[in-house]
Amino acid sequence: MSVSLANKDAVAQEYLVFRLGDEEYGIDILKVQEIRGCDRATRIPNSPDFITGVTNLRGVIVPIIDLRLRFHLPVTEDDKDTVVIVLNFGDRIVGIVVDGVVDVLSLEADQIRPTPDFTSVLSSDYLLGLGVIDTRMIILVNIGKLLSREEMELMDSLVDGQPR
Repeated sequence: MSVSLANKDAVAQEYLVFRLGDEEYGIDILKVQEIRGCDRATRIPNSPDFITGVTNLRGVIVPIIDLRLRFHLPVTEDDKDTVVIVLNFGDRIVGIVVDGVVDVLSLEADQIRPTPDFTSVLSSDYLLGLGVIDTRMIILVNIGKLLSREEMELMDSLVDGQPR
């Protein structure tokens, strides 16, 4: 089995840990603007299924991505813990729907392992590595690389209301 060097960008830092199904994922805490309840999003016709729509967040139109659909995971019926994590990338704000927030963890570089190479099945470009604490494993996601350039342009056009 080959091993990806995806964790070369992973550094000791704090990660917001959230759940999707039975797995735990982590994203750079510095990208998190806020955590909100799962409000109703306005669905935009002809947008990909994983973009559930847009919402108005204090005057800013924010596209909402359901990470369960983006990762091809089942959407649970029990959504009492479902939240939207609002992420700030400097020039754009995006919301991601997750099954629940678990905690904030500080991981040292030696606690981050490379991800196995699954390129024949799934692109691991957006994975930083696996955070390992005792028997617990957290899939570390580079949220900035989660969407392709075309998908980011599509989200921008949803916010702007015009194609790019």
